[in-house]
Amino acid sequence: MRKRSIKNTRINTEVQRELSNILRGGIKDPRVAPWTSVVAVEVAPDLKTSKAYISVLGDEKAQADTIAGLQSAEGYIRRELARTLNMRNTPEIRFVLDQSIEYGVNMSRKIDEVTRDMRTEGEEDAK
Repeated sequence: MRKRSIKNTRINTEVQRELSNILRGGIKDPRVAPWTSVVAVEVAPDLKTSKAYISVLGDEKAQADTIAGLQSAEGYIRRELARTLNMRNTPEIRFVLDQSIEYGVNMSRKIDEVTRDMRTEGEEDAK
């Protein structure tokens, strides 16, 4: 199976959806932050391994604790995935911290600051 095939894209979407459901309702580890979301999942073409890109709202300690908690609960998560997904092999999951949402929020904040400064300068020039 090719990496960008329709089947692989469908499997990525299904694994992401089920992984989100498991994280939302099944993980009892206190290290896992409540504002944890699955941004994307990439399942290898041989369906043996996968990368789950995780976004955590919080400071760096909360992010590191969440990744550690997810890695320790990988067996439970994989078992739940096997129960809900109808696949011959359940992929091993590697959790990767994704900073894209935090980066987007910071860039939006910087753009707002620049436009606010431009507006105040424009109002002063008009006076």
